[in-house]
Amino acid sequence: MVSLSLKMPAFLRRAFCLALWAAVSAPAAAPVAPPELAQIGKPDAEEAERLVERFRSAGLTGDFYLEFQLKALPRQGEERVYDGRLWGGRRSNASVFRVEVTDAAGFTHRLLLRNGAAAQAWRWRDGRAIALASQEVLTPLIPGTDISAFDLQMPFLYWPGATVERITRVWGRPANAFLFRAPEAIGEGESAVAAVRAYLDAQFNALMQTELIGPTGRVIKTSYLVRLKKVEEQHIPKEADYRNEITRDKTRLEVTAAFLNAAWPVAIFEPESLAEGGPVPERLTRIAP
Repeated sequence: MVSLSLKMPAFLRRAFCLALWAAVSAPAAAPVAPPELAQIGKPDAEEAERLVERFRSAGLTGDFYLEFQLKALPRQGEERVYDGRLWGGRRSNASVFRVEVTDAAGFTHRLLLRNGAAAQAWRWRDGRAIALASQEVLTPLIPGTDISAFDLQMPFLYWPGATVERITRVWGRPANAFLFRAPEAIGEGESAVAAVRAYLDAQFNALMQTELIGPTGRVIKTSYLVRLKKVEEQHIPKEADYRNEITRDKTRLEVTAAFLNAAWPVAIFEPESLAEGGPVPERLTRIAP
């Protein structure tokens, strides 16, 4: 069961762009009943662009650090758990993320992700930072999982010509279903991405769910926020799910610790810095299951 507490405006004033994600930084307010869809109205092209721009600029206050687990939940077979770390912030009006995930063999994969109109991604491999080609951003962060650099970057937010298909309900909340068409298909075969459908809460403009769509119109991956957690007067994503609609396997990203209001040096978000592990704060807020 999805537990988002979506009736509370404080949970939905700002959206946090991590595979997943919505977060806010204001104190809790009184619950607000979901409005009827007829009371909202479908945004026109100008309003749709304004909503997307507002979402792009939202996020947590200051830089941050998260520790998390990736729980691989295959349709058949045993659950596998991998440990990871994420450093994030905003630079030049775009989100930037540094990610480290340790695989089953004990090898730590290091990636650097920059969002924006010219999104970029690097992976440390063979002793150097290698820029990922467009199709490589769809590759899982580590083998055996279903979360990729594309899921964390969400570059579709900067694709031109986003349109609102309809107003619908997601988890009981009214939402605008935005369609972002890729300038050109990303990847190859049945896993290629031709468009992304993103559901933004119609009242508070928070991201509730995304669907990656293949060239034939089939939904190939779905991601959605499961739960939020209040840390240092801000709400961060606690759990988010990424489901491969082709294989029906799922990966859950579960945040286990956080450090907010950080101020990371610019250097840790440079590709060459991937040669070493990122700085780990001494003071962490542990997040219980």
